[in-house]
Amino acid sequence: MAELNQLNHPWLVAVWPGMGHVAINAGVYLLSKLEMTAIAEFEGGDLFDVNHVEVNDGLIQPARRPRNRFFVWVDPQKRHDLLLFVGEAQPPIGKFPFCRQLIAYAKELGVERVITFAAMATNMRPEHPCRVFGAATDPEGVEELRKLDLTILKNGNIGGLNGVLLGAAALSGLRGECLLGEMPQVFAQVPFPKASLAILEVFTAMTGIQIDLEELAEQGRAVEEQLGELLQRVEEQYGPQPGISSGHEDEREYAPDVEEQAEDEAREKIGYRYEEPEEAIAPSVEAKIEELFARAATDRSKAFELKRELDRLGLFKKYEDRFLDLFKKKEDN
Repeated sequence: MAELNQLNHPWLVAVWPGMGHVAINAGVYLLSKLEMTAIAEFEGGDLFDVNHVEVNDGLIQPARRPRNRFFVWVDPQKRHDLLLFVGEAQPPIGKFPFCRQLIAYAKELGVERVITFAAMATNMRPEHPCRVFGAATDPEGVEELRKLDLTILKNGNIGGLNGVLLGAAALSGLRGECLLGEMPQVFAQVPFPKASLAILEVFTAMTGIQIDLEELAEQGRAVEEQLGELLQRVEEQYGPQPGISSGHEDEREYAPDVEEQAEDEAREKIGYRYEEPEEAIAPSVEAKIEELFARAATDRSKAFELKRELDRLGLFKKYEDRFLDLFKKKEDN
């Protein structure tokens, strides 16, 4: 693997947890399928606070702040090496100083372009094709996105670090784009892999990097079918919902009570737990997790299967450090 100061025209992709797990799942899929390697940890300092501590068998664990890691992939075709930034959380304060620091470090590594992934919640139905919305830091970038048949964001704002990082990049003279995958507003708190897939389809077209997307596509089809069946039952019970369109019109009126119930039922239907379970993990579940970890340790391209199962069980936060440690350098394992 090339040394960091020998990276070839690197691009930076940055992801954080958020709505529908759209960005983080797209980033982890890249991490897994490209078998990337951890290279550095970015310290956020006092910008991050500690809101809770973990307890295991009655023992309070040492407090720690959210972690921020960089991973690298060296392009065998010598086009653009990739750096992937995965943040566990966004700082509650100081978002712009944090992004300025991150961009300064990226420039030290020779990064030429910054791309963030994000979600765009609309009134789409689960069975509709996911659009990818895009915005760029310069007219050339906007024109490139147009050629990729994206929906260009005309006005508005991009909340959180997905947008602020690109503002910091523009201020530092770096080119940047944000790719936002469309997902149903009514299921905003449920993982929606089809939006992650749509983002990666655009990203691979943009970069020319070949990635097998079938595993993500299969997951997307399964979730689409499950959510579609659930939505049909909700509409049979409550009638047509003002915030759920039969097309792609930009209606933005929602029925909060139905939306909350639909999300709860959706998580139950697809077997997804939004919060980490409080009860002890069953031995059979723990055995399956250990089996998946062992498989991913020998073949990192299998890591997304592990991530999907941890998400389903509501256990990803519990195992996040161990999961991302799968991508340490071989000699560090």
